[in-house]
Amino acid sequence: MPSRLGLVFLLGALAAPTALAIDVDALWDHRRPELSEQRFRAALDGAGADDQRILQTQIARTYGMRREFAKAREVLAQLEPTLASASAEVRVRYFLELGRSHRSPLHPPELRTPASVEQARASFLRAFELAQQARLDALAIDALHMMPFVEADADRQMEWNDKALRYLAQSTQADAKSWEGPLRNNVGHAKRLKGDYEGALGEFALSRAAYERAGRVTDVRIADWMVARTYRDQKRYDEALAIQLGLERAWAAEGSADPHVLQELEHLYRALGQEERAQHYASKRKAAQR
Repeated sequence: MPSRLGLVFLLGALAAPTALAIDVDALWDHRRPELSEQRFRAALDGAGADDQRILQTQIARTYGMRREFAKAREVLAQLEPTLASASAEVRVRYFLELGRSHRSPLHPPELRTPASVEQARASFLRAFELAQQARLDALAIDALHMMPFVEADADRQMEWNDKALRYLAQSTQADAKSWEGPLRNNVGHAKRLKGDYEGALGEFALSRAAYERAGRVTDVRIADWMVARTYRDQKRYDEALAIQLGLERAWAAEGSADPHVLQELEHLYRALGQEERAQHYASKRKAAQR
């Protein structure tokens, strides 16, 4: 199961702009990449050459989201001979997805080899360079926001997050501004890992506010989850429990369940010495992951 940061990455990283006649973002269902693939393949029919290439990069991405990284690279390999005549957006998206096929939050430890990390680093930096030249600000920020995943050092991760936020601040493009929520989340996550819990909570509040302004209900819930997770670090168990129980109810009202929420409830009840309740949520989590 991906980490909560990984889930934010999955949801937030699709905030990039598009010059397509087809609205790529409208075709995405972030929780069902197989459905997204079907939509992208259907959209190929009648699309122009560059539109088809961009749709192919998104098909590759759906494989990466299903941890089929080799298949993602197979799709991208078919595009490589056409890059010289492709638009800047095609080239940027190609390198972004090539990088993600080598390093993302979904990669298990055994696939995070030095060679794969360096391939990802080179691809993300190339995507950023091309996006910056073409003034595709949201895609440039996407590339910057991937760089912490190729850095092992927490300070270096923070430097890339800060650079992405500075790039966001100077951009006048509306689609670039949609990156504030994910970037603030990433900064908060990095601060939480370093033990700066109050700093992390401040960033999560900014992330939540950005998601609220954009009407991104699912991402607002993720921001709340991150706050509750930080409360658990601070041993503020009752406050964390109240948030996670509220999130459980919100998902249940939609006929769904979030395994991350259920897992946190398991941890919280165990921390409170309520083993029976902890086991209850462990069982619910396993059922939700099937």
